[in-house]
Amino acid sequence: MSIRTRRHAKVAVALLASVLVVSACSSGGDRSAPTDNGASGDAKITIGISDDEPGLADKDGSSYKGFDIDTANFVAGKLGVPTQNIVWKPVDQGERISALTSGDVDLVVSTFSITADREKQVSFSKPYYVAHQDLLIRRNDDTITSPETLDGKVLCAASGTTSADYVKANYRGKITLREVPSWSECVRNLANGDVDAVSTDDLILAGFAALPEYKGVLRLIGKGFTDENYGIGVKKGDTERVDKVNAALADYVSSGAWKKSLDTWFVPSGYKIPDPPSFG
Repeated sequence: MSIRTRRHAKVAVALLASVLVVSACSSGGDRSAPTDNGASGDAKITIGISDDEPGLADKDGSSYKGFDIDTANFVAGKLGVPTQNIVWKPVDQGERISALTSGDVDLVVSTFSITADREKQVSFSKPYYVAHQDLLIRRNDDTITSPETLDGKVLCAASGTTSADYVKANYRGKITLREVPSWSECVRNLANGDVDAVSTDDLILAGFAALPEYKGVLRLIGKGFTDENYGIGVKKGDTERVDKVNAALADYVSSGAWKKSLDTWFVPSGYKIPDPPSFG
């Protein structure tokens, strides 16, 4: 082998070694497992959710499923938190504000309607869904057609919700309001004949009505009488996080993931999916 040939061989070996080093660094730099929200890293986040709202946030073995879970998972991914690093914390409806103010959770994604009173205590993202308060009744009941026909009836609502507040403010004295800790308890009471109607957001009611045990037993009136703007709850004054959450929600809608989730969980029940909210 000539001197020139040996020089060329040494250069080739050196180049090959460099390529192997770069390749090894590229493949070994991030060993986190792939996740369904696309994020990777060591960041963690605790998210307050419901665990008894079918189609929205419901317990499924050791995990959770539904539209609010999909929403929270997508947002967490945009914040750099992989699915496996999310701590899901079930929170009762009446404890969502205290969970944020105490620092028990970083976000609340749980059909959390934005109201002026709540905004005094926590901060909110822009609305990611607009629901409408409605009534769920037994299928064969033709005496209830609107809130005005609830005279003498027993109405159930989860405590600490805007649904209960609205009924108290507008129909006090005309009906008996029974408040319980969860919507699932309200719906069981309705199916058992212990109450005459359940009032909350149509999206929540549609999820329950679609359950196999309630098909042919319960039905929605289908006449929404309020607007409920769902926002993601954030600790009061954390404007930086609110801005990041809003940016994530804008991507959620524009990517088609928002509609895909709603189609998955609610179209089978016959619920009509509305147009998405604007983040422009």
